[in-house]
Amino acid sequence: MQTITRFLYGPTPEERVRAWQGKLRAETRQLDKEMRQLEAATAKVRITVKQLAAKGDLKSARILAKEVVRSNKQKDRLSVSKARLGSIGTQLQQQLAMAKVTGSLQKSTEIMKLSNSLIKLPQISHTMREMSMEMTKAGIMEEMLEDTLQMDDDEEIEEEADAEVDKVLFDLTNGKLGLAGSARTELPTPQDQLEDEEAERVMEEARKQLNGLLSG
Repeated sequence: MQTITRFLYGPTPEERVRAWQGKLRAETRQLDKEMRQLEAATAKVRITVKQLAAKGDLKSARILAKEVVRSNKQKDRLSVSKARLGSIGTQLQQQLAMAKVTGSLQKSTEIMKLSNSLIKLPQISHTMREMSMEMTKAGIMEEMLEDTLQMDDDEEIEEEADAEVDKVLFDLTNGKLGLAGSARTELPTPQDQLEDEEAERVMEEARKQLNGLLSG
């Protein structure tokens, strides 16, 4: 009888909620993993920034410092998204408690608002789109408009203010930013050029590793 009912009416409210909560837990674990990877990569870049600054290569140090700023913003974004996943889980648990009384899931503007914001995060966009469609069919959400799904403009990260980059450099070099910029005044020697080439190689490797995580 239960099988026939499921065939005619689909999963029960409890089955739907349990399935969604399972997806939320899986995405939360994925965000935790990405934050750990990002933190590890950023730590390596911070060391490289200090090394470049100590050698007086302020230009390269500033480029990598900007990547550190981008990384910090991405970690904040992932952390906020993780909290929102948790909020959806709490809302669904409340929905389940109400469904036991009313017999059905109720429309929730809070779940819709949280889901809309999470769809904008590439790491979990696919799962959240699927869940949103399922929740719409279940009556929890209204159908989302296309303009709601568009990504946030990322220009504030690409065009980071020099003041914030300077602050990162200042922190990473223990307040020796000015000394780093004026460390080299004489003409470069062949040995200096070799060191510059090595610094450039190290910087590019650090940028590629961090950018791979930031573009995830």
